[in-house]
Amino acid sequence: MELSKKALSISPSSTLAIDAKAKKMKADGIDIIGFGAGEPDFDTPEHIKAAAIKAINDGFTKYTPASGTLELKQAICNKFKKDNGLDYKPANIVISNGAKHSLVNAFQAILNPGDEVIIPAPFWVSYPEMVKIADGVPVILNSTEEEGFKFSVDKLEKAITAKTKAIVINSPSNPTGMIYTEDELRAIADLAVSKEIFIVSDEIYEKLIYDGYKHISIASFNDKIKDLTIIVNGVSKSYSMTGWRIGYTASNEKIATIMGNVQSHATSNPNSIAQKAAQAGLEGPEDVMNMMVAEFAKRRDYMVERINSIDGISCINPNGAFYVMMNISKIIGKEFAGVKINGSDDFANVLLEKANVALVPGSGFGTDIHVRLSYATSLENIKEGLNRIENFLNK
Repeated sequence: MELSKKALSISPSSTLAIDAKAKKMKADGIDIIGFGAGEPDFDTPEHIKAAAIKAINDGFTKYTPASGTLELKQAICNKFKKDNGLDYKPANIVISNGAKHSLVNAFQAILNPGDEVIIPAPFWVSYPEMVKIADGVPVILNSTEEEGFKFSVDKLEKAITAKTKAIVINSPSNPTGMIYTEDELRAIADLAVSKEIFIVSDEIYEKLIYDGYKHISIASFNDKIKDLTIIVNGVSKSYSMTGWRIGYTASNEKIATIMGNVQSHATSNPNSIAQKAAQAGLEGPEDVMNMMVAEFAKRRDYMVERINSIDGISCINPNGAFYVMMNISKIIGKEFAGVKINGSDDFANVLLEKANVALVPGSGFGTDIHVRLSYATSLENIKEGLNRIENFLNK
């Protein structure tokens, strides 16, 4: 019996695959240093956990409205006003089971079969697959290290066709950590308005920024671009709440209604207890978050300096998120431990098997001459992991 052709076309997540392999080796007693998974290694702040415990004790364990509670929606509106200078009402907000779910909802709401979505590369592994799930066509727009892993508006305009429906913006970026400047975003916004193209703006890493850079939401420039933008955000990265699974979108009311309707049939409401916890995070103090950002910056500085001191590998300095894209182009074609390195998958696999270091191949991000390292792990682990990489390369 034939199975779904669309479902069969969806590739597994390479970030989760390498993490699963590393965890299996660790469970077998092997000492693995993991640079793979994209989640903070800090605990969820105490006041957020306390809010969840209170919700349980208060019996807040039943269904909520499918698109989330009014109280959390209002907290999100307040956050947009305070952090981004954006005015939204609860009717513009849809709360989902993580930002991944929010992205799936967004593409389902705006795409028809054959619609094209421009995705800058290197990209987060799930964007193209999410577009395909929604019957859209991912169009990859490549960028290089020399370009700061960012596309110019001229290159973007050349990629637009009569079928272009949306452009994905992810700033700060997973996997590159790059940030678009205000001028760059304004140019993209003006082009999107002139062509009447939607912007799906993934801002999940907005709080994780270094070196005095500032996060700017593309929706904040004027009402026209705001109406065309679906902002995707959540509490996973900023508040170290990855397992709580709360993401949200802000969009025009028509799109929000569609997303809410789709979600009502797909999953119903996000977890009631996690919604109370997310509200506590958004409304509470940010001292723990500031500490986390300062520690990430320290780890990033060490990792970047150390990588660039090792022969055969290099990287550019990321200004946000908690990832470094390590260039391995000088290694491709060489042989290590009897294995020829033909690309990032070979390098990641041989490094895991021979040096007990887990990182993520760049092939899943649209670049086969890079691998991604996360510095959302202790400085001690980072030092040991890079020692192992250097010793392995010296062989």
